Amino acid sequence: MDKKAYLYAAKAPDGAQQIRFLRFLKNKYGDDIELCFVEDSSLKGGFKLTCGEDVYNWTAEGRLRQLKDMLADMESGRGLKASESGELLALIKKSIDDFHLNTVPEEEGRVKTVGDGIVVASGLESVTYGEIVVFESGVKGMVQDLRKGEIGVILFGDDEDITEGSLVRRTKKTAGIPVGDGYLGRVVDALGNPLDGLGDIEDDGYRAVEAPAPGIIERQPVNEPMDTGLLSIDSMFPIGRGQRELIIGDRQTGKTTIAIDTILNQQDKGVLCIYVAIGQKASSVARTVGILKKRDAMKYTVVVNASASDPAPLQYIAPYAGTAIGEYFMAKGKDVLIIYDDLSKHAIAYRALSLLLERSPGREAYPGDVFYLHSRLLERSAHLSDELGGGSLTALPIVETQAGDVSAYIPTNIISITDGQIFLESDLFFAGQRPAVNVGLSVSRVGGAAQTKAMKKACGSLRLDLAQYREMEVFTQFSSDLDEATRKQLAYGQGLMRLLRQHSSSPLSLCEQVIVLVSATAHCFADVEIEKILDVRNELLEHFHREESGLCATIENTGILSDTDKERIITVAKEFMKNKA
Repeated sequence: MDKKAYLYAAKAPDGAQQIRFLRFLKNKYGDDIELCFVEDSSLKGGFKLTCGEDVYNWTAEGRLRQLKDMLADMESGRGLKASESGELLALIKKSIDDFHLNTVPEEEGRVKTVGDGIVVASGLESVTYGEIVVFESGVKGMVQDLRKGEIGVILFGDDEDITEGSLVRRTKKTAGIPVGDGYLGRVVDALGNPLDGLGDIEDDGYRAVEAPAPGIIERQPVNEPMDTGLLSIDSMFPIGRGQRELIIGDRQTGKTTIAIDTILNQQDKGVLCIYVAIGQKASSVARTVGILKKRDAMKYTVVVNASASDPAPLQYIAPYAGTAIGEYFMAKGKDVLIIYDDLSKHAIAYRALSLLLERSPGREAYPGDVFYLHSRLLERSAHLSDELGGGSLTALPIVETQAGDVSAYIPTNIISITDGQIFLESDLFFAGQRPAVNVGLSVSRVGGAAQTKAMKKACGSLRLDLAQYREMEVFTQFSSDLDEATRKQLAYGQGLMRLLRQHSSSPLSLCEQVIVLVSATAHCFADVEIEKILDVRNELLEHFHREESGLCATIENTGILSDTDKERIITVAKEFMKNKA
């Protein structure tokens, strides 16, 4: 069947022009091509040539768009800042002087349906999954569904100006986000636009939000601690730089508090932090940012916010955008901590998109690729090899459970992806145990490999002692007649549980944690009343900082606890308790 090409112009081409058009078309599409002229008085200058879905746009609008695309490519390639207006003007002038028409066809399609942030468009048969497309209104979207004769697009903006029949154009680019040191201390949306009213952000480049995870050869073992400042976690479930440790628990059990405390504890430790808020209330995010500003933590933190009021596509892309920012710093050899708060809402946003795209629902109505949704995200966390700079990206994903059910679909998926989990129990939380870490269900699969020698030596049999206490506590509910040894074991366990309590925004340093653990396992707090243990603990730490500053500095700087230092801690602690009594 003969092919037809259509020439849209205000007036018909003359003979010589028609010959040139036909020669171009035959070279491109073969000899069996027919040129049809369509009069279009709206095209005052230039013309538009179409053949199938290929569009050669030599109108004034098309030439301007080509120039803009060229400038955008040159600008991103040279990393120009908005402030470099003189250089940018020179670049524009040079581009205009060197400008020539691009004979590569654009590909255009037409909108078939639009609604709920989803567009179904026909045409664009060569478009790829994950590619960015642009609509007539200027709104961008990402291709998320490929079907015969049509595509499904999720929108990154308002769909009010997109109507049935609107044009949609390929960009041949994947979704990306600007990155750079200028993002530190800022609050941005999932596309990198500032939300804090502090003006434009100077970027140093552009990274795709979807990127393959580092391979095995590109990684090295996780062997350096990522201190949280929380005694119950650093002693029993240590997190290493490059690890993925899940924080899981019911609503309002302190999950976000643990994440924020971990960020606060990175002060002056050379770790950059990224907090990704997904589907949260704007007031909650504002409160979190307020805490970080108050504690001077925003200077090394980036907040990526896709709130509950944002469209589902932005909530879906937010964690990938945050990871791209983190990978920029990791590639520079930096250690980065990223918090995903939370992936339950991320999965819900993806489920909404998938159902609107008419994908087949599976378990709990989630699509079949929901596991891949999170595995390809969390696998990007790594400790890079020294040849690649030795940087790391540590992930603390947060997942919300319903009534403590860790066997639900999304929790089990993410538990299987991560290197351990910190399980927060509602009963412990309401009993006043903060953080409400369940010792039995929590685990770190990296464990002691990422723990300092001082901490490893100090914690001793702490986890076993607590497990025995919880087992004995259940047993005592059925018997009131207890022997002396059992009563002492219960009192010791209660004391340990009380010592593990910490107020929010009050992390402990390494030396403080070591002092508390050594003193506790040596039964130095045995004679202290339960209600007074925390006050006595704080007074003991003040005493060590005041009277044993050299010992504290040695432990903090070396990460080693010698036998002599351990004995010294026990001696000083017992003497302090004796004087306290």
